[in-house]
Amino acid sequence: MFKRLVIAVVVLGIVVGGIVWFKYFRDGMIAQFLSGMTPPPVPVTAETVEAVTWQPGVDAIGTALAARGVDLAIESGGLVREILFAANDAVTEGQPLVQIDDDSEKASLAAAQAALGVAQTELRRTETLTARGVNAANTMENAEAQTVSARAEVAQVQTALDSKRMTAPFAGVIGISRIEVGQYVTPGTIYATLQDLSQMQVDFAVPEQQISALVLGREITVATEVGEFSATGRIIAIEPRIDPNSRLVSVRAEVDNQAGNLFPGQFLRVRIALPVEDGVIAVPQTAVTSTLYGDSIYVVQPGEADDELVVDQVFVKLGRRSGARIEVVEGIAAGQQIVTSGQNRLIDGAKVVVDTSVTLDAPADE
Repeated sequence: MFKRLVIAVVVLGIVVGGIVWFKYFRDGMIAQFLSGMTPPPVPVTAETVEAVTWQPGVDAIGTALAARGVDLAIESGGLVREILFAANDAVTEGQPLVQIDDDSEKASLAAAQAALGVAQTELRRTETLTARGVNAANTMENAEAQTVSARAEVAQVQTALDSKRMTAPFAGVIGISRIEVGQYVTPGTIYATLQDLSQMQVDFAVPEQQISALVLGREITVATEVGEFSATGRIIAIEPRIDPNSRLVSVRAEVDNQAGNLFPGQFLRVRIALPVEDGVIAVPQTAVTSTLYGDSIYVVQPGEADDELVVDQVFVKLGRRSGARIEVVEGIAAGQQIVTSGQNRLIDGAKVVVDTSVTLDAPADE
């Protein structure tokens, strides 16, 4: 019995030892096989860094508004007799737009004019008699006062009559009518909007850090999100205070709109052009890798073997952005070749091959 137990233990030991030996043998062979393998170079795109002419600027979001735009309101209440415009009509300054019933004012004007005529006749008669020495001085004064009062009454009624006819305060494009013929309206009722679209203004805000870039008369460029429209303008007003909540400075610019492509309330992208700078190192934003340790760019360097290329991860200090490019203040210099795409598979010292079959769109230097 004891002999059988010993034999079983020995057999079990041999089996376990064989399994352990095979595991170590397999792992060693795998490690030996992998150590002899050389990973293929990683294909990347690259470009040579060059010093460029840089057009710095400040980007902002703006809202278009008409240089002159108002909500037209009824001056004197009454029944609407005529609407003398259609939506989107181009109207001229002083053009009649709405006629309110004015029969009562016309009657009052006729009565006032008649009273003025009587007063003037009485004044002339009094002047004749006074010249002959018949009337007293106070009679002449009363006649003159009556004439002045009658003339003032005519002017007052004429003003009331004029307020029944709404006219355009300036030339522009009128909107949709908000009243109907026969409707009773009260003073202050909005009946349409009038916008002068020949000149547009753009309101936008920039961070307080950019306040030094705000100069009256400085050129700006605006672009719409719809289509490819863009136009230039100039800054005409700067708010003399910084909003303590948002830390933004409000700015207003003026843009020519003779073609009528901009409309009040439209969303616009605004760029304030700053003086041009020469010799700036700018790279595609795709070349920059950002991590918790900082921003870095892979620089292509010659390897140990002929025609071998490796990459060196260089940490850089970034500056301003313009379009698809970003300024590099420190870290790389002109003439170096950098990786512009494919760096997500790279580590420091990795071998690469530049793939010239893929060309990234390189925007023109701004």
